[in-house]
Amino acid sequence: MKKVKLQIEHTYDFDVLGLVSPVRDYKMAWLINRQLDLDLIKWEDLEIEFLSDPQLKISQYFLSLPHGYVQLLKNKALNTNNQVSYLIPELKSMDYFLLVQDQTFQISINTFVNELAKIPFIQNVMKLDVSKLKSKENLLTY
Repeated sequence: MKKVKLQIEHTYDFDVLGLVSPVRDYKMAWLINRQLDLDLIKWEDLEIEFLSDPQLKISQYFLSLPHGYVQLLKNKALNTNNQVSYLIPELKSMDYFLLVQDQTFQISINTFVNELAKIPFIQNVMKLDVSKLKSKENLLTY
């Protein structure tokens, strides 16, 4: 019998900013809300199950837009074995990821970078190229 494989190609139609900051997730969301005039709201933790690793719970904050979203994800978390795991393991230096999708192109990602760099608690802000990330599938939260 002939086998058929289903191949799925995901689309990554969002921009990703990597943030380095020692503050807790709720304070980071508050700082971003204040600086960018947003209303990120705490959602239930994102649960990711890996084949080789235990389950991972990632803290997330979300803002739904008419034609997109803004989402704050914490990179570091404890897995079910109480060991430190990362949402994007190749970027262990990043503490948070800010995903921005705007189909209307009213949000300027460069403005976000400039405004976030003004926050004294954020040590570094980088625009990341999603296509170059090995673990980019972990950013798909739908």
